[in-house]
Amino acid sequence: MEEAIDGLAGLEGVELSTHTAFSDLTTLRLGGVPRAVVRCSTTDAVVDVVRTLDDANVPLLIVGGGSNLVVADELEPLVAVVIEADNVTMSTRGHGLESVSAIVEAEAGAVWDEVVEMSVDAGFGGLECLSGIPGSAGATPVQNVGAYGAEVSQVLDTVQLYDRATGSVEWVEPESLDLSYRYSNLKFTARAVVLAVRFELSVDGMSAPLRYGELARRLGVDEAEAAAGEIRRPAELVREKVLELRRGKGMVLEDADRDTWSAGSFFTNPIIPENSVETVRAKVASLRGADEAANMPAFPAGPGHEGCVKLSAAWLIERAGFPKGYPGDGAPARLSTKHTLALTNRGMSGDGAPTTAADLVALARDVRAGVEKAFGVNLVPEPVWVGVSID
Repeated sequence: MEEAIDGLAGLEGVELSTHTAFSDLTTLRLGGVPRAVVRCSTTDAVVDVVRTLDDANVPLLIVGGGSNLVVADELEPLVAVVIEADNVTMSTRGHGLESVSAIVEAEAGAVWDEVVEMSVDAGFGGLECLSGIPGSAGATPVQNVGAYGAEVSQVLDTVQLYDRATGSVEWVEPESLDLSYRYSNLKFTARAVVLAVRFELSVDGMSAPLRYGELARRLGVDEAEAAAGEIRRPAELVREKVLELRRGKGMVLEDADRDTWSAGSFFTNPIIPENSVETVRAKVASLRGADEAANMPAFPAGPGHEGCVKLSAAWLIERAGFPKGYPGDGAPARLSTKHTLALTNRGMSGDGAPTTAADLVALARDVRAGVEKAFGVNLVPEPVWVGVSID
């Protein structure tokens, strides 16, 4: 292991550190010190590093923006491979002299919101609803990033992968990734590394069809019209409103705001069989009353989940007795004071002890168990767990 790690320092486009902690690499600002942190400034460097470590059987973790990681305080020997290749190019496709779509290609280390901003500034539409999401471009197809009625899968053109088993680098079609709600067959696996991503966008400067009620209202669009999926607005305006909504929920990363020291939405919205909805609704009625039960959000789960319904994790968490800011002042890890779906690192406890990953995990377990007890619904964490588990 040591020989392989030391040899990485001689590779082009590689910077090696042995003193950097995961708390410096993640948006939760938690996690211990790996055996080494290897920063790769080019996609070729990423391939060289991963191939070298795999050949030597050295455990590694690919890190982009660190926005979806829960990392233990103490770690087994592990190398963090940080992708910093961040080139972004834009072009158009068309017939003859007419451009019918735009192609935005981003290397995996590009800051995601900067990619979105560049596409909107160029007059392209399709990514605006995904504004403000922290992390890197390479992570977006891995978990089929989505927000405000849009998902990456709707605009994904191709993905460049390094296959760790075969050693090949190739562009693959979205159909090969089994994309569904917050899932791809790349997630929770080590089969391939995303090197770059291409998105196909509109060239008319208009947004994707508005489908999310809260965003539609902010734009002055009737929800019933939005539900029909035909209403579009200028992409620049939609991006502006999305950022307003996300900031109001503490979902835009800001160093001075502890409500943003999180992994974003910590739990996915639960998907349950249609025939289970009334059982959950009855439990809500028993605990919170008939009016609350009648207003419980429940929506079709979408492609790949026929016969199922999607519930709101945030709504269930609050109704199970976990208000914003839970468990209160002095706790080192708390629910965001702006949004119950974000678990946040407050920096330290009331007695001055620094927040640990164990503090956050304890909070996650508390919330999950409370929702299960109240409503019989199991919440599934969205982040990747490294050296620690909620179970």
